[in-house]
Amino acid sequence: MATVTQPCPSWTRGSVPLSKRVLPRRRFTTRLTTYPQAALVQAPPPPPPSSPRDSSSSIQLLTLSRANDLQAEARAMARAANATVYNPQLIASMYGSQPIKVVRRTLQILTALGSFGLKLLLDQRNGALDKNRRVRAVELKDIFTKLGPTFVKLGQGLSTRPDICPPEYLEELSELQDGLPTFPDEEAFACIERELGLSLDSIFSSISPSAVAAASLGQVYKAQLKYSGKLVAVKVQRPGIEEAIGLDFYLIRGLGIFINKYIDIITSDVVALIDEFARRVFQELNYVQEGQNARRFKKLYADKEDICVPDVFWDYTSAKVLTMEWVEGVKLNEQEAIERQGLKVLDLVNTGIQCSLRQLLEYGYFHADPHPGNLLATPEGKLAFLDFGMMSETPEEARSAIIGHVVHLVNRDYEAMARDYYALDFLSPDVDVSPIVPALRDFFDDALNYTVSELNFKTLVDGLGNVLYQFPFNVPAYYALILRSLTVLEGLALYADPNFKVLAASYPYFAKRLLTDPNPYLRDALIELLFQDGRFS
Repeated sequence: MATVTQPCPSWTRGSVPLSKRVLPRRRFTTRLTTYPQAALVQAPPPPPPSSPRDSSSSIQLLTLSRANDLQAEARAMARAANATVYNPQLIASMYGSQPIKVVRRTLQILTALGSFGLKLLLDQRNGALDKNRRVRAVELKDIFTKLGPTFVKLGQGLSTRPDICPPEYLEELSELQDGLPTFPDEEAFACIERELGLSLDSIFSSISPSAVAAASLGQVYKAQLKYSGKLVAVKVQRPGIEEAIGLDFYLIRGLGIFINKYIDIITSDVVALIDEFARRVFQELNYVQEGQNARRFKKLYADKEDICVPDVFWDYTSAKVLTMEWVEGVKLNEQEAIERQGLKVLDLVNTGIQCSLRQLLEYGYFHADPHPGNLLATPEGKLAFLDFGMMSETPEEARSAIIGHVVHLVNRDYEAMARDYYALDFLSPDVDVSPIVPALRDFFDDALNYTVSELNFKTLVDGLGNVLYQFPFNVPAYYALILRSLTVLEGLALYADPNFKVLAASYPYFAKRLLTDPNPYLRDALIELLFQDGRFS
């Protein structure tokens, strides 16, 4: 393929063409291995054929494009062959031999969390635990931010666990931001060259001199590809992040073992939760995996015209560098900026709700890091999804069980609702659900006095969270995350319309699934919804 090297005008304030930048030239070689597993970044569709010969040429071009994509992804996978994965035993052996480093970090964490724990103990003694819960939740959020990337991620994870945290903590931790300083741009540029084995000026015509966005694990630059002129977002991983996160999870897991043995008030398997979360964070450190997540997400959900998912540029992607299509847009929580583009926030929120329901209940593959910063409103009115480092899946049997659970909720069949928690894997089979039924009845009888169009989704989630917190529930990550996603979308909509209700927007989807899905379980759920005690409802 010929390389186009036309000079590029400055496309953003502060952007510098690389031919005018003084950068050290580095040359690195990368061992390339072809892997059988490969995937495709969707190419733009060819123009419609005007003759059989044109059609044949178009097919050949598309086949060649797909082959090139497959080869490019295989090369990216080869560059990420040595990416770090979470292995608690290996981490324990590594840091077990570094006592000084372990003690130093332990003291830092204990100093921050110890004072917080002491305040909780005093609140309990003084009978002020409930009164001061909001204040303590805010303090914990600030502590996690100061302790760095691992604890920022941990706090975000806890914000989706109603079986572990009271509602006040869930709400405050859900606002936890990646408020961390950027690392030096020179280190980021050196990382790009080292990972890709190419000099910066051979890849980009221009690149922003400083990061345009920063998060806990990396930071993003805006650049223009030299060979095509396309604008791209280049995400570069923080230096030393693997070692820092590994040490923190080593210490956190030790605390989890202690909690499992001695703290009876927490009924969940804390070590298992920590291991699950650590695996997700370590997967997020592999940017090739993130690129594959984005490609799969695009294939499943970007078939709708109102959903946008950026393409991945595999030739410029590795374990620590991710190059994706640049998406122009406004964050979904910036309502005034959205309206200045002539768009309606509620239309975009409704698009997000429908996509979230498809993620949860159709394909089961969904975005596991739901917050407003990862959702953009494009000038064309599309909803763009960003950041695919953390994804999750809903088991197939759970998808039908969730719809059945909604039917039981509508029918106020609390005994059936309680039994649903077995199928949803909330409870082990040996747990007696009979004490849970009155708690469900006490809350939902009041909540369901409202019509579907009046019912607030967050009220339901908070009420259900209170029930889960009181009983030996172990909420699967997929369920907690999707509830969090829908709650975020409803919160965004309420800024535009205080009367908006996510359940009213979701109801047509559930009705359509019940009416059209041939699944025998859903057929029974439809009959159960329409007929109660032998009479048509």
